[in-house]
Amino acid sequence: MSELLLNPAFYSAAEFRRRALNQSGSPLDLASAEHGDHILNPAIIAEVSARKLKDAAVLIPVVDDADGAKIIFTKRTATLRKHSGQIAFPGGAVDPEDGSVERAAVREAEEEIGLDPRFVQPVGRLPDYFAATGFRITPVLSVVERGFELRLNPTEVEQVFEVPLSFLMDPANHQRDSRDFNGTTHYFYRMPYGEWNIWGITAGILRTLYERLYA
Repeated sequence: MSELLLNPAFYSAAEFRRRALNQSGSPLDLASAEHGDHILNPAIIAEVSARKLKDAAVLIPVVDDADGAKIIFTKRTATLRKHSGQIAFPGGAVDPEDGSVERAAVREAEEEIGLDPRFVQPVGRLPDYFAATGFRITPVLSVVERGFELRLNPTEVEQVFEVPLSFLMDPANHQRDSRDFNGTTHYFYRMPYGEWNIWGITAGILRTLYERLYA
């Protein structure tokens, strides 16, 4: 591994912000099919994207630490109707009164884990993720300053934890896997970290983050 990749500054929040604001590649509205696990499932994504989908937004909260940035994740409660028990970013449906996906993502993070919006600075978006559960998800990139105190909504979130950005942006930690659903094989990424199994939609968005900002 190069000295650059070993340098904590390469995975700092400041460098993340710079890269988020200066993404290369296709425009966001054309790039969904070119990234993440969408590449692995072209027929499924074409079918899902043709449906009438509900708009949703998730916040990718990159915490500003001197020893390297970290991303906040949630473990959803087992009682939720969709994606129960899975590792996820804070987020949810976009309401008409939100006005933007950025506001929706920040609002959902406050509602789910008590993340005060005063500590959150949105710095960009990733291409939309088309979920087979019927959502068009817009990932909102953000930098989060330390000083916040989290208060979990127990009806939605069981736990929160952080993972170093350097781990998540290392392609050596991006495992490919597959499962059969109703006779169709779905391919996806997994990024196990300690006791946490990050996979599915969340890992697919992280892979897109890597491809857009760090590949």
